[in-house]
Amino acid sequence: MSAPDRALRADARRSRDAIVAAASELFAQRGSEVQMDEIAERAGVGMGTLYRHFATKQALLAAIVGLRFAAMTEQARAAEEVDDPGASFRELLLGYLEAAARDAAFRYAILGPEKKEWAGIADQKARFADIARRIIRRAVDAGHVRSDLTFTDFVLITRGAMANMNPDDDDWRRHLTLVFEGIGAGER
Repeated sequence: MSAPDRALRADARRSRDAIVAAASELFAQRGSEVQMDEIAERAGVGMGTLYRHFATKQALLAAIVGLRFAAMTEQARAAEEVDDPGASFRELLLGYLEAAARDAAFRYAILGPEKKEWAGIADQKARFADIARRIIRRAVDAGHVRSDLTFTDFVLITRGAMANMNPDDDDWRRHLTLVFEGIGAGER
């Protein structure tokens, strides 16, 4: 590969990263009102560059979610290493939600009214889900959580907590405490 090819690829990567960063900020601030031309302007790229990387607003949201799931998968791997199954589950759920609390664009992408296009990030979501399922199964088998708790319940719990997140308070933590007590994952 020649030096100009490497520079082009690095430049394209910088443009893509700038687009995702700009979109994350704007989606976090204004949700679905954000327009693609505003994202391009904030990122300092032209519309052609924006559309070469992301054909639709939904594809851009999927990229934001994909990055978050990649980070959450690493956090889930660390939670899986915790010996106590109840503590492992608690670390998984709390880590997921603390990451979501810091990422309004992720919450918007998950909870927002936009049509979801997750095909491009199916692998990231599947890797996270596989680890989460193992952690949940281990907590169930050890009697730390209800015997009927599933990954689908994990999704419902996280969406409920995320729906209660706002920058002015920590009500989502109260929500999570109630959930932990309800599913039997409270302090033992």
